[in-house]
Amino acid sequence: MTDACVSVSGVSYAYGPKQALSDVAFEIPSGQFCALLGPNGAGKSTLFALLTRLVVTAQGRIEVGGHDLTQAPRAALSKIGVVFQQSTIDLDLSVYRNLRYFCALHGIAGRDADRRIDRALDQVDMRERKRERARSLNGGHRRRMEIARSLMHDPAVLLLDEPTVGLDTASRQSITNHVHDLTDSGIGVLWATHLVDEVRDEDGLVILHKGQVLQHGNARSLRGEQSLGDHFTALTGGDS
Repeated sequence: MTDACVSVSGVSYAYGPKQALSDVAFEIPSGQFCALLGPNGAGKSTLFALLTRLVVTAQGRIEVGGHDLTQAPRAALSKIGVVFQQSTIDLDLSVYRNLRYFCALHGIAGRDADRRIDRALDQVDMRERKRERARSLNGGHRRRMEIARSLMHDPAVLLLDEPTVGLDTASRQSITNHVHDLTDSGIGVLWATHLVDEVRDEDGLVILHKGQVLQHGNARSLRGEQSLGDHFTALTGGDS
């Protein structure tokens, strides 16, 4: 077993005649922020669906936290915290009640639940908003709340699928900063995006295009003397 929180090897998936992913392979070490960078339609959401077992494939192998997703799905999924592109919060509940409900689904109750809620809200700088209704929050704070919710069960890796879509520049930057900071605790992050300005030079980087991994490694090393934007455009032919 390696220290990778996520290991993907030889994964392919097709929707009928359309090949969505072809022989995808990469690893994310524990404590690394890894950007999954690809144009719209590259296969990022399909990969997330496979990682969260919303769809399954017989082609390839996925391990999460050292557990094979096919052989031990419950153990593997217990290691994942996920923030999907579409919001899944209850706008009529308070921040606290949304998080307490999620804790209950994971069998976390009482003082332990309250301790985890406060800790997660501190990690995204939102404890002072705990009693506010979700409906009253702006888009950036709703996203932060979803990130806090994904931390409730102490996952080994966070999966975030285009988490800044629809947010203003300041909110995007704030959320990107908060999630980068989470890796200091040893959690791994897979951050799907089509925006090169969300990727830092020290980040891991997987460039996905037309269902194939074009490059995987350190962002600074991969881009070389080019800007990441120019490098990305050269690889993908300017697809967006």
